[in-house]
Amino acid sequence: MSQLDNWTTVIEPKSSFLDVDLREIFSYRDLLILFVKRDIVTVYKQTILGPLWYIIQPLLTTGMFTFVFGKLARISTGGVPHFAFYMIGIIIWNYFSECLTKTSNTFVANQGVFGKVYFPRVVVPISLVISNLGKFFIQFVLFLGVFGAYWYQGKINPNLTVLLLPVIVFIMAITSLGVGMIFSSMTTKYRDLTFLLNFGVQLWMYATPVIYPISAIPNRYSDVIGYNPITSLVETMRYGFLGSGSFSLGAIGYSFSFGVVVFLLGLLIFTRVEKNFMDTV
Repeated sequence: MSQLDNWTTVIEPKSSFLDVDLREIFSYRDLLILFVKRDIVTVYKQTILGPLWYIIQPLLTTGMFTFVFGKLARISTGGVPHFAFYMIGIIIWNYFSECLTKTSNTFVANQGVFGKVYFPRVVVPISLVISNLGKFFIQFVLFLGVFGAYWYQGKINPNLTVLLLPVIVFIMAITSLGVGMIFSSMTTKYRDLTFLLNFGVQLWMYATPVIYPISAIPNRYSDVIGYNPITSLVETMRYGFLGSGSFSLGAIGYSFSFGVVVFLLGLLIFTRVEKNFMDTV
């Protein structure tokens, strides 16, 4: 009888680059729920306003964008009220950028936990993406209030494209998760990539039509902006809720394909690095 026969569970390192055990991840779903609760509770713990910051932050940012880009710079929004135009772009971008930046710090931020007990490390970045959905939902309800007011006044013309919202959120989630896992794996050896990512996310926002409509981009740059997988997501939501912007199933398909590829690549790299990251982190 082999010595291994005396054990009910055997933990072994991944044998190949393509060895990703999805069943194991599912078996730790209770731990995933605990991490989601932890992320939600600890974000604004020991703060005065607590979850109200979920509402204050988009309101202040939208107000600033409306004043600077709408009133001072007079950037056209295609006839859509500036406040609604900026708010929906900010809410969508906030979800994507926060998921990306938080998942990119998975190994460094959780090295204390990872070094003490075994569980699939990918549970942590997945929990971050799910917990951020709570913040997104609160901010989206806030937007619905603004949306309803302008719709009642006849200043916006929504359409059935709004039904694509779950698809848009899913694409943002897998894209941010994939890119975040790739950077998280790389930062175990190269810590300065964290600074590069934070700077890159800021530039990425300006390459996304958050503060301007894509129709305002000169033709020679429109194709470049179109390669940005988040561009079609923002434009589709504006088209659906505000009746302004552009919508293309081909563009959504490109964003979805990009998200799936980068997620699978990130998952493979992440699971490859997790078995020996404690030697380098």
